[in-house]
Amino acid sequence: MRALVVTHEKTSRPGFVGDRLTERGVDLAVHVMVPDNTRPADFQPLPQEDFDVLVVTGSYWSVYEDAIEPWIGTELDLIRRSHEGGTPVLGICFGGQALAAALGGSVDRSPETEIGWYRISPPEGVDLPISTGPWMEWHHDRFHLPDGAELLASTEICPQLFRMGRSVGTQFHPEINVELASEWLWAASDDYLESVGVVREDILAAVTRNEAANRRNCFDLVDWFLDDVAQS
Repeated sequence: MRALVVTHEKTSRPGFVGDRLTERGVDLAVHVMVPDNTRPADFQPLPQEDFDVLVVTGSYWSVYEDAIEPWIGTELDLIRRSHEGGTPVLGICFGGQALAAALGGSVDRSPETEIGWYRISPPEGVDLPISTGPWMEWHHDRFHLPDGAELLASTEICPQLFRMGRSVGTQFHPEINVELASEWLWAASDDYLESVGVVREDILAAVTRNEAANRRNCFDLVDWFLDDVAQS
């Protein structure tokens, strides 16, 4: 199997998700949309070759943001065509929001920012196919599900996990590890972190504590995606 992994900056790598896909024998082709995040409109065109799985990772930007207007439509078209053609799609955070938008849902500002480790809960009567976590959150936006999608889990703030056919979107970051968290934290400005009440050292310490468990939970998520969702 071959997977196209669409990332949006050099720091939005697939982390543990990529590790598990590779362990499962999936060859990864990682595409960085914006090589220089100070110039979000300057993007690399998406590959045209065929692939068996599509993974879309997180981003600094919002799906609805004017700064990425030159390329977000093309990415949403790719997600939509992949889903409609039966290619399994996994969207993570921004990628989950992009998946929802591409399939007829919407994205807007979350009523609260979630940064840190949160447990997710299924709706009544729904069997959650993955761990309740805690999972790492870092988002300011939220997705609203497309018609026909199944909500699998939420926090008190917003939806966190949905499935629609062979596509899955998460609001949380199953891919997170210490290396990625360090890059995100030190790329963020002091003013921004102060505005959202984040202390770099505290977040990094929490990632360090949770890394081993998150690796196991992430691997279980990827296995469910490959073995259940992608084979449906």
